[in-house]
Amino acid sequence: MWWFQQGLSFLPSVLVIWTFATFVFSYITAITLHHVDPALPYISDTGTVAPERCLFGIMLNIAAVLGIATIYVRYKQVHALNPEENLIIKFNKAGLVLGILSCLGLSVVANFQKSTLFVAHVCGGVLAFGMGSLYMFVQTILSYQMQPKIHSKQVFWVRLLLVIWCGVSALSMLTCSSVLYSSDFGADVVQKLHWNPEDKGYVLHMVTTAAEWSMSFSFFGFFLTYIRDFQKITLQVEANLHGLTLYDTVPCPVTNERTPLLSRDF
Repeated sequence: MWWFQQGLSFLPSVLVIWTFATFVFSYITAITLHHVDPALPYISDTGTVAPERCLFGIMLNIAAVLGIATIYVRYKQVHALNPEENLIIKFNKAGLVLGILSCLGLSVVANFQKSTLFVAHVCGGVLAFGMGSLYMFVQTILSYQMQPKIHSKQVFWVRLLLVIWCGVSALSMLTCSSVLYSSDFGADVVQKLHWNPEDKGYVLHMVTTAAEWSMSFSFFGFFLTYIRDFQKITLQVEANLHGLTLYDTVPCPVTNERTPLLSRDF
């Protein structure tokens, strides 16, 4: 049995690969059509102009669904491993909410380009990156609470390093973007897709975009740490029938069907 066939370990793998492919395909398309500059554009800039914005939107929406599925499986796993730990249960529920909000923000970013609805786009970005960062922080706390009884200390330290990486990137992006957009660097700085080294605010722009890409890769690394954990879990769905037909009849007991949520026969 291959490693990705064990439990649900394929789920975080597919999430990371699919999201990375979304960024790569939209970037290549935007560069080929000269819609953005090759040197570190904003991730969302590669999905601003048609036709790449169509590809970016569809693929990022699918990534959001994969993200919700991964976050839910993680929630169920932590809950099953710690059924009576009140502190862990509270953090686990908080992580679920934060993760879902982050994926919702990802979908908003995918569907509202900054060239059409800038406010909605920024709100989606704040949800995706802000709530996503808090989700990583909460999961790192859970990893600390569960080591060394449930998993090794190495897992906690790896996740802690990734959270620090994410925090440094987030602080750099927030600081530079705040200065860039609040200073007098031109009226079109928000919608600008092409930058030259001679432009005012060029250095701030490059630091902001580099921090955004760096933050995204810290997310990738964090979800990849779930692979080994997800090898130890499978989910099942149970169908409860209340009758032998679909007509309005008196309910009668029937044998319930219990099957894996995801079949291996494909």
